[in-house]
Amino acid sequence: MPEAYIIDAVRTPIGRKKGSLAHVHPADLAAHPLKVLIERTGIDANLVDDVVWGCCDTIGPQAGDIGRTAWLVAGLPEHVPGVTIDRQCGSSQQAIHFAAQGVMSGTQDLVVAGGSQAMNAIPISAAMFAGQPYGFDSPFIGAKGWDARYGTEEINQIKSAEMIANKWQISREAMETFATESHRRAQAAIDNGWFRNEIAPFKGLEQDETVRPATTPEGLATLKTVNEGGVITAGIASQNCDGAAALLIASEAAVKAHGLKPRARIHHLSVRADNPIWMLTGPIAATKYALEKAGMSVDDIDLFECNEAFASVPMAWMQELGIPHEKVNVQGGAIALGHPIGATGARLMTTLLGALERTGGRYGLQTMCEGGGQANVTIIERLS
Repeated sequence: MPEAYIIDAVRTPIGRKKGSLAHVHPADLAAHPLKVLIERTGIDANLVDDVVWGCCDTIGPQAGDIGRTAWLVAGLPEHVPGVTIDRQCGSSQQAIHFAAQGVMSGTQDLVVAGGSQAMNAIPISAAMFAGQPYGFDSPFIGAKGWDARYGTEEINQIKSAEMIANKWQISREAMETFATESHRRAQAAIDNGWFRNEIAPFKGLEQDETVRPATTPEGLATLKTVNEGGVITAGIASQNCDGAAALLIASEAAVKAHGLKPRARIHHLSVRADNPIWMLTGPIAATKYALEKAGMSVDDIDLFECNEAFASVPMAWMQELGIPHEKVNVQGGAIALGHPIGATGARLMTTLLGALERTGGRYGLQTMCEGGGQANVTIIERLS
């Protein structure tokens, strides 16, 4: 089967809620890494076959196929098409998969993949309630087939995170220690310049502004739980924020024809799904499936990225699969860096690639929980 290579990856800094990127138009936000990616790789933008873009909540200024409009806003060639896809939180990881599959099929040679989310412009709550009368994260209730199969009780991410913490016996205190470590690692990455190569400064913002280095378990313990009697607080959940990221995926023929130097090879890609009521457990079964399909074990993977939607998600995943925290989210996760939903998959891949290069690791595995109980898994091989 033909290979698919990652030539380069770049992202914006992550802007916090009501932060530096809060008033940037979503298309301008998405356009920035696209423009920088083309400049950095030196590729002729006329040769790009497609732009595959992840974005959720495509209403208002994020509507109208933002993958296409962002390319045009970046001043790039009109004849290059773009498509926007929604696999919930995994949208831009799926964009990478579709781009790689296009290349591996032999029908495309150069595809840009990525994603964006402007959560200040379009808050997740506003998007969930737009045009439908049901509760948060429950737009499918009322469909007869759904009600017959899963019932009519409201479904939401926080409830799922609580269920996971309870099933895997993960205490609030343990999650607060995990969250504190996420901030510590992210700040260490900033202090040591580990994000420097992956971030393209934007609107005067040079670094992620979501990290809170003063975070402590004691401070997190003072926060009120979202649900009475529950264990989930804002401090052990990912942050609403703004961000975008883009990667250039190329065929072996394109690499040779244009003198490109790949940074990594796509070794495996797959997607699986789990019970939608539990919603956030997908990465467990998906990772087991991916490792089996790839003929690999946990020990073969040097670094992992598992999205920190809520602390209980990667903690249960690590517990179930026997993955040491020392190999997971080594430069911080979404609790510290934020979770701009449609962009996070591409942001994680951008960070994983840089972390493998920094540490000399060979294989990296990325996964994340997604609405509907889904989870993508991508395994990459760093190339010298």
